[in-house]
Amino acid sequence: MASTTEDPLPDSSLSSISSLMALQLFSRLFTFILNQALFRLASPSAFGAAAIQFELILSTILFLSREGVRNALLRVNKDSSNTMRQRMNLTFLPIMLGVPLALGTSFLYARFSSQEMKAQPHFNMAISLYALAAFTELLSEPMHNIAMSRLLTGIRVRAEGLSITSKSLVTFLVLLLDARSGQGNLALLAFAIGQLAYATTLFLAYISYFGTDMFWSPSQHYLPIDDGRRDDLLDGNLLKLALTMMSQSVIKHFLTEGDKMVLSWYSPLRDQGGYAIAVNYGSLIARIVFQPIEETLRVFFSKTISVTDNKGKTKDEALKQASVTLLSLLTIQTSFSLVFVIFATAYLPILLPILLPPQYLATSAPTVLAAWIWYIPVLAFNGGLEAFLSSVATPADLNKQSRWMIGFSVVYISTAIFLYSLDIGDASLVYANVINLSARILYCLAFVMQFFAKSSPPQTFQSDSDSGTRRTIRFVQYTHPDTRRTWCHSSDRVYSGVVGLRRTFPIATRT
Repeated sequence: MASTTEDPLPDSSLSSISSLMALQLFSRLFTFILNQALFRLASPSAFGAAAIQFELILSTILFLSREGVRNALLRVNKDSSNTMRQRMNLTFLPIMLGVPLALGTSFLYARFSSQEMKAQPHFNMAISLYALAAFTELLSEPMHNIAMSRLLTGIRVRAEGLSITSKSLVTFLVLLLDARSGQGNLALLAFAIGQLAYATTLFLAYISYFGTDMFWSPSQHYLPIDDGRRDDLLDGNLLKLALTMMSQSVIKHFLTEGDKMVLSWYSPLRDQGGYAIAVNYGSLIARIVFQPIEETLRVFFSKTISVTDNKGKTKDEALKQASVTLLSLLTIQTSFSLVFVIFATAYLPILLPILLPPQYLATSAPTVLAAWIWYIPVLAFNGGLEAFLSSVATPADLNKQSRWMIGFSVVYISTAIFLYSLDIGDASLVYANVINLSARILYCLAFVMQFFAKSSPPQTFQSDSDSGTRRTIRFVQYTHPDTRRTWCHSSDRVYSGVVGLRRTFPIATRT
C-alpha cells in the first residue's frame, strides 16, 4: 500500500515563517520603544556614526564571512554523499574567515575614516569592540546552521530574541548613565558595548541548547550518513559551491550596503543620523514580514526541489509545489503593495512628528521616509524571487548572476550620484535602490521562467485517433517562430495545432 504520510516541509515552513515573524515583531516593537529613548539621548551625529559607519563595518565582516556557507549548507539534503564531519567542518569556515576580516576591515577603517569620524569620543575603542562583537557572533555559526538545516526555528527565535533585548537594554543603560553624568562622551561606546552584548548573548543562548559537546560530537545533530571518506576534511563540491556563493556575496554586499558607502562619502554625520533613523522606521515592515519570508522560502525551495522520491514525492510534484508557492507569494505581494502605497502616502505627514524627535526633523529623515514608501513594494518582490534563485541555481547560474550584478552595481552607484547632483539629497539612495532592485527583479523573473521551462515534464494531451478511439499521448512540442504553429510528435504520430489551444489535435502521418 502506498504511503499516505503527508510531506511535513510546508507545515514546517509555515511554522518557521510565523515564528520568525513573531521574533521580528517582538524585537522590532521592543527596540522601537527603546529607540525612541535612544534617539533622544544620542545626538544625530553619534547615532549616524554608529548606525551607518560602524554597522557597515559589522555587516561587512559578517556577510562576507558567512553568507556563502549558509546558502551552500541549505542545499545539502539527506540523500547527499556529504559525511557528517565534512558538513561540520564547513560550518567552521566563517569563523576562520572572520578573524582576518575583522582585523583587516577594522584597521583599514580606523586608518582611512574621515576626520569628523575620528574626532568622535572613544572612536578607536568603539571600532575595536565592534570587531570583537563580529567575531563573537561568528562563533555561533555552527549552531545557527544546524538549527536552520533542521528547521529548529524555536531555538533561533529564543536566541535572537534574547540577544536583541540584551543589546537594546545595554545600549540604553549606558546612554542613560552618560546623560546623567553630564559628560555626553560615551555614545559610541554605548552602541559598541550593546553590540558586544548581542553577540555574547547569542552565543550563550545557542550553547545552552546544543552544549559544548556539539563541537566534538556532531553525529548527535546530523543524520549518520557516512560514505567511508572521513579522511576528507571538506566535501569538494560543497566547498566549491560555498566559495562561489561567497564570491557573489561580495557583489551583493556592495549592492545591499551601497547606500551606506555613498552616504558616508556625501553626507555629514548629522544627516547620516537622519538617514539612519528613517531607514530604521522604513525597514520595519521589511524586517518583520519580508525577511522571515525570504529566509524560510530559501529553506523551503532548497529542500523541496533538491529532494526527489524521498517520501513519495516525485520531481514533477516538487516542481509544481514550488511554482504554486512562488506564484501565490507574488500575487499576495502585489495586493499588499497597492494597499500600502495608497495608505502610506496619505498618512505619512501625520506620523512624522510622532516618529521623529525634534532634532531629527531638520535632517534628511522626512524625505528619506517618503521615498521608502515606494521602496518597500520593490523589496517584497525581490526577496522572494532571489530566495528561489539562490535555492536552485547551479554554480554556473550563480556566476552568470554575479556578472549581471556587477552591472546592477554600476547602475545603482551611477544613479545615486546623478540624483545627488540634482540636489535630491539622501533620498537619492532610496530611489537608486528602487531602480537597482527593479533590474534584479527582471533578471530573477527571466531565470524563474527559464528554470521551469527546462524542468517541466513532457505534456500530456488527449487526442482522437482516426478510428475514433481517445488515447493519451506523451509528446515533445516544437513551435515554429513565424507561424506560431505547434508540432508535437510521439513515437509514431505527428500532431499540429496553434500555441495556446489545448484541445484535440488532428493526426497527420509522420513523414
